[in-house]
Amino acid sequence: MRLHEKVIIVTGSSTGIGEAIARRCVAEGARVVVHGLESDLGRQVAADLDAPFLEADLADPATPARLVQAALDAYGALHGVVNNAAWVLRGRIDSVTPELFDRLMAVNCRAPLLLIKEALPHLARTRGSVVNIGSVNAYCGEENLLPYSISKGALMTLSRNLGDSLMRLHGVRVNQINPGWVLTANERKYKQAEGMPEDWPSRLPPLFAPSGRIFDPAEIAEAAVYFLSEAAGPVSGQVLDIEQHPFIGRNPPKC
Repeated sequence: MRLHEKVIIVTGSSTGIGEAIARRCVAEGARVVVHGLESDLGRQVAADLDAPFLEADLADPATPARLVQAALDAYGALHGVVNNAAWVLRGRIDSVTPELFDRLMAVNCRAPLLLIKEALPHLARTRGSVVNIGSVNAYCGEENLLPYSISKGALMTLSRNLGDSLMRLHGVRVNQINPGWVLTANERKYKQAEGMPEDWPSRLPPLFAPSGRIFDPAEIAEAAVYFLSEAAGPVSGQVLDIEQHPFIGRNPPKC
């Protein structure tokens, strides 16, 4: 097993990609701390994985310390952090407000920074690893994902910066995964709320899904396990785009 007896915090692991990562980590021998805002869902995932669950808002600067303490109380050590939790705020230049923007940056960028800071002494002892879950929207983003895209661009800079300095100074690796379009339960609901039919995943045009489908959360989890495991060796400061077409510089047919 690739993560035998490693202790890993996975934020936003009560649903979606985070849940898939937590489940895959345990299947690979790890012990996890489950986190989220959905109490019922989080407690069910935690029960399935025989893990502690912390329901806490990452906009609260005290939450990162609580997460680290939960890992130490339950397991006595810390080997990995997965900063997965994010607020996917729809917003354009004419609709974003200072209050919404500040909260989004607090959850999507400040919280990962503070969690890494709190975890660093413990990760340094175990020569651990951090995986930040970003988005291909970090490179530009859709018109209605302006604040979200900004936050993921900031997270990418954080990953590259700390991936250099923390590896050099503390032996701690930091990498980022930028998923493309992933079929989570929440994504199903978002798209239906925006007017798409219930069976929209089976109707996607090749422009968006050349393979005929979009990604499953389990496929993102596999990449996270690689970065968390010894198989990644000294890899640090890297960003892996998980997409099924060349996202940057793509020039699809015009007809």
